[in-house]
Amino acid sequence: MEWLVEVTGLPFDILILILLAVAGAFAGFVDSIVGGGGLISVPAMLLTNLPPSMALGSNKLSSIFGAGSASITFLRNHMVDFSLVRKLLPFTFIGSMIGTLAVVSLPPLYVKPIIIILLVCVTLFVVFKKDWGEVNRTSAVVGKALYICMAFALGIGAYDGFIGPGTGTFLIMGFIFTGFDFLHASANAKVLNFTSNVASLLVFLYLGHVNIKYGLATGAGQIIGAYLGSHLAIAKGSSLVRVVFLSVTTVMLLKLVYDYVSTL
Repeated sequence: MEWLVEVTGLPFDILILILLAVAGAFAGFVDSIVGGGGLISVPAMLLTNLPPSMALGSNKLSSIFGAGSASITFLRNHMVDFSLVRKLLPFTFIGSMIGTLAVVSLPPLYVKPIIIILLVCVTLFVVFKKDWGEVNRTSAVVGKALYICMAFALGIGAYDGFIGPGTGTFLIMGFIFTGFDFLHASANAKVLNFTSNVASLLVFLYLGHVNIKYGLATGAGQIIGAYLGSHLAIAKGSSLVRVVFLSVTTVMLLKLVYDYVSTL
């Protein structure tokens, strides 16, 4: 980092904030389309030498700006099935708070093998089933299907609070299995992701694990990236979201495998 200070002539603190904003813009762009922005923003936070719990808490602060910006865009364009999403919001909120409380005491190492297997299965499914998520075939989600969605929202909310990166991607998977196309699944997922971020942030703030300055700098970039990404997704439709989904899922899978193997 010292060589960047010499090249740019900027004070170290200012340079860190600029780099975090740039990383936030990339994270917000990817996250608004298919999720997985945490794969960019969390490592960026860790590069500032913040403790892991502080990096996660600061990332949650930045993420509410990106997820909030994308959610507003999707809502304004009537892409969100709010009659369903509003029933799932409380479960995502509660799950995220539980997961965040757990992350300070439980190692995520034991959860990663399960996530790796799920990602491999879903990635292969999307690759070989070309029409999956291309057409919106959903109808009213009621009865048993609604209860399954509620349990899924609770579980993914807990995952977001516990580990985080990839939450939006898993939410999209769930909505596509319900019958939504990629674009509408992404829109629904973003509203739930915003809710889980808010819940997790409240816990991190209570525990004092948030660097406000770093979080706001990254959040400023996330607003720009999320605005551009969500508008691009709406303009290009499900075909673009499918391509980005596969790309991000593959990168996420490689990253999780590397992290897991390196800690053995």
